[in-house]
Amino acid sequence: MHDIEPFYKWRELYISSNDINSPYFGKENSELYFTDTIYEYYIHPQWDSFGSETLYLKIIYANYNLAYAIIEFIGEWNDLLYNDIMNLKRNIIEVLLAKGINKFILIGENVLNFHSSDDLYYEEWFDEVEDGWIVGINFRKHVIQEFSNENIDYYIVFGGVFDNFIWRTKKPDKIFVEINSLLAKRLNA
Repeated sequence: MHDIEPFYKWRELYISSNDINSPYFGKENSELYFTDTIYEYYIHPQWDSFGSETLYLKIIYANYNLAYAIIEFIGEWNDLLYNDIMNLKRNIIEVLLAKGINKFILIGENVLNFHSSDDLYYEEWFDEVEDGWIVGINFRKHVIQEFSNENIDYYIVFGGVFDNFIWRTKKPDKIFVEINSLLAKRLNA
């Protein structure tokens, strides 16, 4: 796991530690020292902690004019033991919501498992985005199934075109426009 880096090809466009509105403003990530682990496996030092023992993230892009953020995850999403959604909601999402972000693109291709507890924080997050949305792209099928089994897919849009969404070769604003258009079509269908 130590060689899986957060997506870095947009660093000329955005770095969360340089963004005064980011919860990671001023944070310095090491390029050399591996200190964080998931189940005793070191992870790349560019991933950011938000209070979970098994899930890390990177805000790889935020656009305050269009009110969206793209967040990439790695690890095990465990609400049951570590209340990951509460930590995510309180430590990251609420900061971004306060700065006007109401559309969230969650990249889950490196989320290995999901263990649920209840859906209260998902519901709270969903209610607070008002005219916005939360979409999960490229989550593994068994992870999506676990989210669905707990009805969390009511709050986060998964599946269909979002299962194999091509994003790495596109600029972030193009991804946003494409996802926003797809969601508008789903709502009008």
